[in-house]
Amino acid sequence: MRPSHTLVLSSILVAATFLGFSAADPSAGQVAATPAVAQRAKIKIGVSIPAADHGWTAGVVWWAKECAKLHPEIEWTIATAETPEKQISDIEAFMAKKVDGLVILATESAPITPVAEEAHSRGILIVNVDRGFLTPAADIFIEGDNTAFGRKSAEFIVEKLGGKGKAKGEIIILEGIPCTVNTARVSAALAVFKNEPGIKIVGQQAANWNRQKALEVTETLLTKSPKVNAIWASDDDMALGAEQALTEKGISGVWILGGAGMKDIVKRVIDKDPMFPADITYPPSMIATGMELATTVLVGGQRAAKLQYIPRHLMIDVDLILPANAKSYYFPTSIY
Repeated sequence: MRPSHTLVLSSILVAATFLGFSAADPSAGQVAATPAVAQRAKIKIGVSIPAADHGWTAGVVWWAKECAKLHPEIEWTIATAETPEKQISDIEAFMAKKVDGLVILATESAPITPVAEEAHSRGILIVNVDRGFLTPAADIFIEGDNTAFGRKSAEFIVEKLGGKGKAKGEIIILEGIPCTVNTARVSAALAVFKNEPGIKIVGQQAANWNRQKALEVTETLLTKSPKVNAIWASDDDMALGAEQALTEKGISGVWILGGAGMKDIVKRVIDKDPMFPADITYPPSMIATGMELATTVLVGGQRAAKLQYIPRHLMIDVDLILPANAKSYYFPTSIY
């Protein structure tokens, strides 16, 4: 048989096999059918995240949806929760659906830890993003460097109030939701302020990374201490709430340091607005990073082998945003 004929026949055999037919049937002019191989079921990944109750979490929801569009080979389910109770219910529903993986950004660390442990014990891949669990319930944990967030932001306040060893002034501290993120940020900031005897913390209270709550809390704290010099807000939504409180009380000369890189705040840093002399990065796109990691581990099998080469704890650096570099962090078309 000539080579060209061999090639043609081989192509027919390959095509027949691909279509689910047997080429070994002796019947002349006919190809006997054999059952086709069942199509592999899609990998199922659930994404459990807080509802968009402030700008940063709105960014998280947006990035999660954008990332899901990139992977039609995955059966994604994205669930948002306003409360820990709702998030627990969502994760239980994912387990009932027999998902292969879960990407979880906790509403709060403590109440979500037990249900994450349960999911992990069932063999579900767990990627924990941002707000850490209280036990090692995740295969992969990805977060921003919140210790650096607290330290760098506090050091900026010290420098602006006179420099290390010479800083003087009264400050207010606004805390976020009780979780590992808030603990790391506040602890690192307090460690810096503790070494500056000229700095007095005249108010410290949780405002839950919420603009309205920050307005109410700041108003109360300003009533007790109206002569503050600066507010360590630790979040851009809370920073805007604090600004509104200052405006409504007619207090001027106070500046605010928020955090997370909200585009509106970054623009004001670019414009050298005295109210916002700086900011700190903390990208909500980290949820997409977690989803990409889950996809990498689960698609194509060999989960255990792949996990050998992925660090269990991944930390994203944070940067101080100043007028000199702010344009590099300004994305006017982004949702956040």
